[in-house]
Amino acid sequence: MKIHPSAAFISFLCFFFGGFSQAEDNEPVVEINNESFQCVQDMTPVRGFFVDNLLGNLEETLSVANSADGGDYPAGSVVQLVPSEIMVKRAPGVSPNTNDWEFFIMDTTTTSSEILTRGFADVVNRFGGNCLSCHAQAEPKWDMVCESGHGCDPIPLTRDILTLLQKTDLRCEDMPPLSAEDQEKLAALQQMMQAQN
Repeated sequence: MKIHPSAAFISFLCFFFGGFSQAEDNEPVVEINNESFQCVQDMTPVRGFFVDNLLGNLEETLSVANSADGGDYPAGSVVQLVPSEIMVKRAPGVSPNTNDWEFFIMDTTTTSSEILTRGFADVVNRFGGNCLSCHAQAEPKWDMVCESGHGCDPIPLTRDILTLLQKTDLRCEDMPPLSAEDQEKLAALQQMMQAQN
């Protein structure tokens, strides 16, 4: 089996709808495991990031994501910029410090998907950044979702690199082959990540 060139240093997520149960207050609770996520390219794109909803409420998730005035994402919302990092909105009151967002770091290959780290306040990404410390900088109306102009610090990746990473999700069935230039960019990113570790 041929392994994609980026598999040595960065993983990507896959997303298959997981089940859910009812909480005591009748709020649906998302049950999340390794099978809960799909290829990022199969999600709905919004200005350079991707969204979905694990409870099937994509319409409301998109309404908030596309609003010029912001808003609170509904429970089950999934927000991703790169395939290996995921935010999932949990039921109201689960984690007031994170506006009920749970953060996930994934390791994904063509045959498996594994949650490496998950949690609310203490999840650290592959660049050594705490997810909450970054997302907490967003103005309240953006519900901790970072975009340019939302108040968050800029991330250390160019738009070109982000777009490339989004196209190399190992779970995507129609993943295009990487050009020599793309492979050079990914190798440079790998060196940058190793230098920071």
